[in-house]
Amino acid sequence: MQTVLVQIRCKPGTTYQVADKIYEKEIHSELYSISGEFDLHMKKQLPRAIDIGKYVSDNLLDIDG
Repeated sequence: MQTVLVQIRCKPGTTYQVADKIYEKEIHSELYSISGEFDLHMKKQLPRAIDIGKYVSDNLLDIDG
C-alpha cells in the first residue's frame, strides 16, 4: 500500500460542496478542511499497482468547483 496526500484548491464558495461530493464518492481515508493556499487535504491508501495520477484524474477532476 501507498499513502497518497492530495491538496485540493476549490473555487471560492464551493469548498463544502466539493467536500460533500468527495465524501459521497467514498474515495478518501481522511478529509480535512484547511486554510492557506489550499482548501481541502485528502488522505488515501492505495495499492502500489494503482497509478496515482490516473486515480486523481478519474475520481476528483469531475467534481464541480
